[in-house]
Amino acid sequence: MVHQHLVPQQMFLTKGSAPYREAGQLRAGPPQGRHRRLQHRRRIEHLPAHCKIITKAAGLKKLRPGQIVFCVKSQAQTDEPHRLISAAIGIARPTDPSVFGYLSEHHDYGKTDEEVSDYAEDLAAGMLATTLGVTEFDIDESWDNKRELWKISDRIVKTRSMTQSAVGRKGVWTTVVAAAVLIV
Repeated sequence: MVHQHLVPQQMFLTKGSAPYREAGQLRAGPPQGRHRRLQHRRRIEHLPAHCKIITKAAGLKKLRPGQIVFCVKSQAQTDEPHRLISAAIGIARPTDPSVFGYLSEHHDYGKTDEEVSDYAEDLAAGMLATTLGVTEFDIDESWDNKRELWKISDRIVKTRSMTQSAVGRKGVWTTVVAAAVLIV
């Protein structure tokens, strides 16, 4: 199948965590689960207009061995016992499907899933506002707590996120990954 334009039509979110004896072992491991071990990628931050968000199960069925995919990946790792680590992907998407959205990646230490998720969503909304040319974006003023959505320059924007966290263990490296996988 030849694609004239490499514009993703679908996207799915995935996450995972795993312990390893050595740092850097994330790219190794058993064949099952390699879909989570998304390595080097070109930075993609815009969520294309009309890109449909599908389930992880449906997205994995569309992938083939050796296929090149675009993704936004957040990763954190530690070898410190009891250290809380988190990785998150944030999505800010206007309710108008013909307008592009924004993807953010954020990793943190010592913060809860909720704190990291909220930050990733705020980051995506703020970056979307910047790309839309909004110069006076105030996170507190733009958020509608009652309706749980953003209002950016007269556009209604919804956000969501996916976060993975884990606590480090003695003697092993613990890695967390969250990713948005875009399928052309």
